[in-house]
Amino acid sequence: LNEALDGRKLDYLVISHMEPDHAGSIAALCACQPQVKLVANAKTFVMLDQFTGEHPLVQERITVGEGGTLALGSHTLHFVLAPMVHWPEVMVTYNKTDKILFSADAFGSFGAINGNLFDDEVNWECDYLDEARRYYTNIVGKYGLQVQMLLKKAKGLDIKLICPLHGLLIKQNIGLFIEKYDKWSTY
Repeated sequence: LNEALDGRKLDYLVISHMEPDHAGSIAALCACQPQVKLVANAKTFVMLDQFTGEHPLVQERITVGEGGTLALGSHTLHFVLAPMVHWPEVMVTYNKTDKILFSADAFGSFGAINGNLFDDEVNWECDYLDEARRYYTNIVGKYGLQVQMLLKKAKGLDIKLICPLHGLLIKQNIGLFIEKYDKWSTY
């Protein structure tokens, strides 16, 4: 992160999901970047305080809810709550300018990405679709109704890139992946 920032300060941290594999370093990040503003929904902040316990974070907090937005100059973030698309506080973020959906655990995948970042750099259907189905089944499979609710909310978005918290970034197989999620979540 320090290398990517190249000496600049981090302005915002959007917290999509509090599971420790995603959020376990928030306190360390806040210690290094004390000016950072935390952006999350109300449930997330309750969980964050539970995780940090006796060392509460003092960063400015911006609480967002369903349909909330955050204007960042040329970019505007739109927030969609996705409770139980793995955990109760999950939210996804849509960057309308770049048409990117930061999907938290939705549309994730198991499997090593072997140095590739995007789905169009691999034979996604052959090498990763089974891992995506296994991920869905193990991580969000029992929350089909909640996945259906998220899919309905996302239907009106013009998505050019899906950035899940696990697996490859999806830009070529968006329609196929949404179709699979729709099918799997009705089982």
